[in-house]
Amino acid sequence: MTIADIKKTTQTKMDQSIEALKNNLGRVRTGRANPQLLDTIHVEYYGSMVPLSQVANVTLLDSRTISVQPWEKNLGAKIEKAIRESDLGLNPASMGDLIRVPMPPMSEERRKEMTKLARTEGENAKIAIRNLRRDANEGVKKLVKDKEASEDDQKRSEAEVQKLTDKHIADIDTLVAAKEQEIMAI
Repeated sequence: MTIADIKKTTQTKMDQSIEALKNNLGRVRTGRANPQLLDTIHVEYYGSMVPLSQVANVTLLDSRTISVQPWEKNLGAKIEKAIRESDLGLNPASMGDLIRVPMPPMSEERRKEMTKLARTEGENAKIAIRNLRRDANEGVKKLVKDKEASEDDQKRSEAEVQKLTDKHIADIDTLVAAKEQEIMAI
């Protein structure tokens, strides 16, 4: 493995960490409805637990209501129960074969809780980025030790990896700040 390979791998993994953070922040509840919110819910379907998105169509009715349209009529009650028992604090209501999931307005206490959760997700992502930086620097040090790269290459590589780390940490800060704004705006 060369220094270029190490940098490329590190860049890819850091980008994946940012994507994972975006995904995790999408699940943090705001007052606004978001179909992604129900991604973590699993429903019993013929003896096995499957994600809600595999047994129903999840869409937005309006800015504060998610609609869930089960593909099989007998699943309505199971889906409703799964949503109600999740830790999201949602109360679904059936209207024929359509399940409406209204988003309750958020209390000040809940907003602070969600903001704290968003910051925790951001901090976890930063830790992942820093670990990737450490791994990359250790990989380059091993190349220098094995006489496959010079110490100048090592210094240059460490500086480039640090720039990459700084850029990704700034991206994380931006994402978390935007999520906090979204939580507090409603």
